[in-house]
Amino acid sequence: MVPERLPPWLQRYVDKVSDLNLFGGLPANHVLVNQYLPGEGIMPHEDGPLYYPTISTISLGSHTVLDLYQPRQAEGDDALEQPRPPPRPTTSLLLEPRSLLVLRGSAYTCLLHGIAATHVDVLDGASLPPNSPACPLAQPGALLTRGTRVSLTIRRVPRVLRTSLLLSK
Repeated sequence: MVPERLPPWLQRYVDKVSDLNLFGGLPANHVLVNQYLPGEGIMPHEDGPLYYPTISTISLGSHTVLDLYQPRQAEGDDALEQPRPPPRPTTSLLLEPRSLLVLRGSAYTCLLHGIAATHVDVLDGASLPPNSPACPLAQPGALLTRGTRVSLTIRRVPRVLRTSLLLSK
């Protein structure tokens, strides 16, 4: 990774997250900005070892539901020939507008995370997300229509180049 100066509006968010001491006493130094339109999601994935094992995400605009999954286990050569059903989330979290999510520990290192591609999130009264007591939108039977969401994923990259690269033809 090559360091670059962040725009002042974004640096303010990075500084506020860094003040929470989430990255072993070191400041955050990486931001990924993503825009999700209604109906868009992201397949279950892991962020990998390039980053400090904690991520923080600020949700702007619309809400979303973040699904957490157990990683799939290899099933041998026969599994390649048979289509597998999509995985089912182990749990899900409601991310409300202007909220901060922090994933660390086994939630970061052992689980995959993703967002289903849907226009409406249905909150089943029998299985509300575990963070629903902290979420005003989390009402049993709620139908939450997604709008455009921008996520600011703020994290720490332990190894960055100390000097700038000069690129030429």
